[in-house]
Amino acid sequence: MNDTATPNPNANDGDNNKKPVNTQLLKQITLTGYFGLLILMPVWLIWLNPAEGISTKVSLALFWLPLFFPMKGLLQGKPYTYAWANFVVMLNVMHSLTTLWVLPEDLIFAILELLFATMMFTAGTYYARHKGRELGLKLPKLKDQK
Repeated sequence: MNDTATPNPNANDGDNNKKPVNTQLLKQITLTGYFGLLILMPVWLIWLNPAEGISTKVSLALFWLPLFFPMKGLLQGKPYTYAWANFVVMLNVMHSLTTLWVLPEDLIFAILELLFATMMFTAGTYYARHKGRELGLKLPKLKDQK
């Protein structure tokens, strides 16, 4: 048995071999998902197929109103806003998955909501990470705080 270590060709050697990430594309994908949700939710909940068991105002307050909280930071491209906006969009993910399960007549709208929410969540996560690195923003590690 050979005790010498052979370098792993798939190992990451730090930032040397990494391709630059197109944060502008990630921002555009995030904003496409975001504005898709901003347009879809009221159109769906008010005109196309209003819910019978819950008032339209409550539906909008739960699934549309929270989307306005991160708008300014998303438009300004702030990585921190992109990170915490993912918590907001989880309401839409839960709503779409629940709708897929219990309301087959709303299948198209639920799929669109899930698609837009997934676009916003995934691209927003990567945007926050890579744009934060570009700007030199770092979260301190717990072991460094001691």
